[in-house]
Amino acid sequence: MKEQSNIPTGKVERAGKFVTTGLKVGTNYIKHYTRKLMDPSISKEELHQDNAADIYNTLSNLKGSALKVAQMLSMDKGMLPKAYSEKFAMSQYSAPPLSGPLVVNTFVKTLGKTPSQLFDKFNMHASNAASIGQVHKAEKNGKQLAVKIQYPGVASSVKSDLRIVKPFAMRIVGMNEVDMDKYFEEIETKLLEETDYKLELRRSMDLSAACAHIPGLLFPGYYPEYSSDRIITMDWLNGLHLKEFLQTNPSQEIRNKVGQALWDFYQFQVHKLRQVHADPHPGNFLMQPDGSVGIFDFGCVKVIPEDFYVNYFQLVDKEVLKDTARRHQIYINLEMLHPNDTPQEIAFFSELFQHMIDLMTLPFTLETFDFGNDSYFNEVYAYMDELYNMKEVRESKVARGSSHSLYINRTYFGLYSILSDLKANIITGQHRIQQLVEGHQPE
Repeated sequence: MKEQSNIPTGKVERAGKFVTTGLKVGTNYIKHYTRKLMDPSISKEELHQDNAADIYNTLSNLKGSALKVAQMLSMDKGMLPKAYSEKFAMSQYSAPPLSGPLVVNTFVKTLGKTPSQLFDKFNMHASNAASIGQVHKAEKNGKQLAVKIQYPGVASSVKSDLRIVKPFAMRIVGMNEVDMDKYFEEIETKLLEETDYKLELRRSMDLSAACAHIPGLLFPGYYPEYSSDRIITMDWLNGLHLKEFLQTNPSQEIRNKVGQALWDFYQFQVHKLRQVHADPHPGNFLMQPDGSVGIFDFGCVKVIPEDFYVNYFQLVDKEVLKDTARRHQIYINLEMLHPNDTPQEIAFFSELFQHMIDLMTLPFTLETFDFGNDSYFNEVYAYMDELYNMKEVRESKVARGSSHSLYINRTYFGLYSILSDLKANIITGQHRIQQLVEGHQPE
């Protein structure tokens, strides 16, 4: 893949790239509707493909927050047209990498030495490149290392990038600005944390140690002495990303082991630690032939407030939800309903939320769950599509749902998506979660 010799870091220069892309998207719409006048049978798929390619090319060269938003959107199956989700998913593994001189410059500026002065071996060509940084392979004292290097200008451009990318996100997703503002503040906070590599290093070491006892998980060791505010050095983990792993045609037993390890990893964090690795895209996991999973990249961690946790997981308790008044109060506490809603709005949105909750919490209410059940996911995606197209939902004047739910929902959607791809049949019930929380070895 062609390397980048520079990244636009100035606000004006970055904004200019977006303006140019906006003009291209506008031209694509004109071309599409001109063709449709000549041939009414032409679908919007070609338009989506053209727009997705133009937007992704801009975002992948700008890196940073803009590309991260595309990555997040790609994980939410059912939210985007297929052309966008497929193109944006490339940001999980294969954005264009930085050239060698920029890499060396980052080392000299932050650690005072070049890579060749710090390591016995250092591969100047990135092994993979994503939205915030890229990874290089290195060697020191016989140990294979992974060195993550943050792109220049990422931290300083978060706020301006999000202001610029918001109209694109609104147009692609079809949401009103009122729906987006509330959540973009949460996204901005998390993206600023992701650019703080010293914070990520601490969280990586702490959460890896806290979860090390869970069966089937592997974590790299970390090296603060070879890390800085823009560099993180850790052990190199071998393994395969999900797509490559599935191409090896693993047995159902191995798929189940991978799925169980991931399920346990997330439930322990949420229910015991009250903080969670909130970036569950496949690029952050390396599958092993024996069914264990290597986990890294704790840049995006969501700390879960206690009051939000209590209300959110009461939605799993069917007895609680039988009490209409209590259920409505939980919806209000989670900002799904609002005190000034009319009786008609309360009835309408309560019914919508209840059906979605019944679908999404189903694995928690059963002792085991088969994530290979296509009919379950077809029902989930069909209902999401139905919600997306409801006039009452799209024209709602208030954003529904706490900002805390953004990354928690994203975490569970990402986890479910991976388990679906694995077609894993695993233990999901409350007894298993309780064992994890109490520190007992799961049965």
